[in-house]
Amino acid sequence: MNNNDNTYFDAYADLEVHERMLKDVQRNEAYRKAIESNREYFRNKTVLDVGAGTGILSILCAKAGASKVYAVEACKIAAIAKAEVRENNVEDIVTVIEERIEEVELPTKVDIIISEWMGFYLLHEGMLDSVIFARNKFLKDDGVLFPDACKLFVAPCSLPSFYSHWNNVSGLSMKTFASSLREMYRSKPKISVLPADCLLSEGVCVHKFELKFVTTEDLNDISCELFTTSTKDGSYEGICLWFTTSFPSMDESYYEELILSTSPTAPKTHWKQTLLIMAESIEVYKQCPIFGTLSLRRSKANSRFYDIEFEVLDPDKVDHPIPCDCDNSRCKIIKALSEQYDERDEEMNDVD
Repeated sequence: MNNNDNTYFDAYADLEVHERMLKDVQRNEAYRKAIESNREYFRNKTVLDVGAGTGILSILCAKAGASKVYAVEACKIAAIAKAEVRENNVEDIVTVIEERIEEVELPTKVDIIISEWMGFYLLHEGMLDSVIFARNKFLKDDGVLFPDACKLFVAPCSLPSFYSHWNNVSGLSMKTFASSLREMYRSKPKISVLPADCLLSEGVCVHKFELKFVTTEDLNDISCELFTTSTKDGSYEGICLWFTTSFPSMDESYYEELILSTSPTAPKTHWKQTLLIMAESIEVYKQCPIFGTLSLRRSKANSRFYDIEFEVLDPDKVDHPIPCDCDNSRCKIIKALSEQYDERDEEMNDVD
């Protein structure tokens, strides 16, 4: 185990870390709902909980009818997980294993892998690597992962707490301090709750992972493009990142989509949102095109962290998507023609 791993597992021995997670109602309820709505699928199944923490997910799986649950937790919180298993009377089903998943041996392959592996901006802390390892070694060919997919979203936003707030501090202008503050945060993302009304557009899904197929190599370097238009007039001062994770529904009679969202428009979670703060504010108007490139690359200093970069692109120097909702004359013409063709196709289909 390297020093980065030692630091990581020591951090998760801190009770306050688990207190924040256990108080996250949206997190807990998303997993509980995913498990209980699939109760018939969990019945008599073998489950592996990767990074079990206090054991809450393992206990929920046992209560849902799993025949065996292996709760793997590398840090000292495993002692509390064992006590919680006894407290909830599932010690005959749940076995807590205090080891890194990479060092575990199980007597059999499992039907289900469950894990709450997500970090800030989805990938922070690199725990998905451990889930991938467990999937490759322990999951049956027809096995299922909970969650089974995740999406990374990006949207331009206003950040008054880094800009306009400092125009008047007890009657004084503190713009110089605000500029220095923004410069400090340009080298690292800010984890914070962004008010939904600070979003300048709807979120754009820039990357999607299917957990049954993603590889660790896929996570090393993620580059994507942002193409969107502002939905209102405002000050473009940063980029907001968030994620969603979705769970499978194995019960054909259950049609509701099972999603945990960390969007600014969703109820607050302990993940909050990740903000990339721009050095200067840019005034935008409704239907203004906003383009950029986003990259997340594993840090060479610590593979559990990522170096995140966002570059603002000049809308006049890049190709616009087709159709595009911006107010550019060419885009308006293309969109109008596209709508005409769609209407003509509908009329022809009606005649047929």
